[in-house]
Amino acid sequence: MITLFYLAGAIAIISTVAVIVQTNIVHALIYLILSLLAVAVIFYVLGAPFAAMLEAIVYAGAIMVLFLFVIMMLNLGQHTIDQERSWLSLRGWIAPTIMAGLLLTNFLYVMDGIDHGVEPTRVGVLEVSVLLFGPYVLAVELASILLLAGLVAAYHLAKKRD
Repeated sequence: MITLFYLAGAIAIISTVAVIVQTNIVHALIYLILSLLAVAVIFYVLGAPFAAMLEAIVYAGAIMVLFLFVIMMLNLGQHTIDQERSWLSLRGWIAPTIMAGLLLTNFLYVMDGIDHGVEPTRVGVLEVSVLLFGPYVLAVELASILLLAGLVAAYHLAKKRD
């Protein structure tokens, strides 16, 4: 199981980097789906099968299909590809590299102080549904309205003007 964890982690990291450096937006979206599926495998290996299924169905399934439809609806052309290639210059990577290094240093510092002998707690469907449809129902509904507003805004941005 530990080999599967590290393999899925490596796939998630490599595919996430491929999302960043990809100039074709549809290819970047496919790499993002691969990254989300790798994270779902990590959740499953860590003993959270319900979180893994939510990751695969909600994120890699529904939201990525929504992103794909919006990208296809926007019908971006060669100008966008040229603009993304200009963003991949070496000067543009200095600040993100410094910030990623600081985050990695902070992460290693925090992980060094954690007691790794703690047994993870399994969370079932009932516990998640009670929270989602109980005290967090307003947050769930606001998130769905935000996604709908983003889709309507993308439609209006992509609509051809007369």
